[in-house]
Amino acid sequence: MFKKTHLQIQDWYRHNGRHDLPWRGTDDAYKIWVSEIMLQQTQVKTVLERFYFPFLETFPTLKTLAQASEDEVLKMWEGLGYYTRCRNLHKTAQICRTTLPKTVEELVALPGIGQSTAHAVAAFAYHTPVPILDANVKRILYRVFGVKEAKDKKLWEMAYRLFDEKNPYAYNQALMDIGATLCQAKSVDCDSCPFQSVCKATLDAPLSYPQKKQKRATPKRVRHIVLHEQEGKFALRQRRTRLLNGLWGFMEHETPQEATVIGEIVHKYTHFHLYATVYHTSKPVEDVTWFTLQEIKELALSGADHKVLALLGQ
Repeated sequence: MFKKTHLQIQDWYRHNGRHDLPWRGTDDAYKIWVSEIMLQQTQVKTVLERFYFPFLETFPTLKTLAQASEDEVLKMWEGLGYYTRCRNLHKTAQICRTTLPKTVEELVALPGIGQSTAHAVAAFAYHTPVPILDANVKRILYRVFGVKEAKDKKLWEMAYRLFDEKNPYAYNQALMDIGATLCQAKSVDCDSCPFQSVCKATLDAPLSYPQKKQKRATPKRVRHIVLHEQEGKFALRQRRTRLLNGLWGFMEHETPQEATVIGEIVHKYTHFHLYATVYHTSKPVEDVTWFTLQEIKELALSGADHKVLALLGQ
């Protein structure tokens, strides 16, 4: 049914594909897997400019990642956010040690590797003829098939229907590139798209596919952060909360504190906005670890705690 479209996709990818992306110039499963995890919830530009190369320079192989401490790995992930991705990356490295498995079934059983990531690693590293299903591909499927809402089971069915089994590598890469450049969430270029002749949304209003979810007001979280200082050292705790597990941070409270106010910070997380008053005090505190400012720079901190440090510097 899509034979002609597959040829058009191949031609489009030859001339317009993002062939210079570093994870496309390798079949190293480790490097491809790292890129796939980093690209979840993060733009390609951000990953390329700030994180991918430094991470691989520090942990060039699966074995070196497995041998590293969680603190070392979190420090290299600092600023990329969604730290559960990082901890699961480390857990999987420790499980596999030297080599990632080759099958989708084995990959998906590992921490932090969902169905789409497993398909991507299998397809790009091991050339397994399976489709992928990232956000860009989902958007194309909604529009090509003229579907405004669908659960993952239905989306996978559509992905297999549209899939080019004869040229799986170029097809999968092309779909991601088309979604990133022509068939975007807020703009489309249907005239340049190889799917134009079979895309049902082209005849309607492409931007109405998929159906937009109603945005909720972002919750506001008010906190009070205290910098405890003694003899040139500051008190921090390693967090064991779901959001920032493993990162170090200053003392955080829900109520105002009896200490000197040095400023305020605002930090925007995905699901809430943090508004915090920052204090400084020499009062003692228990169950903490004390660090000099130089030592703190070596720790993995949240973006909010970096803003607290900046206030201290002022």
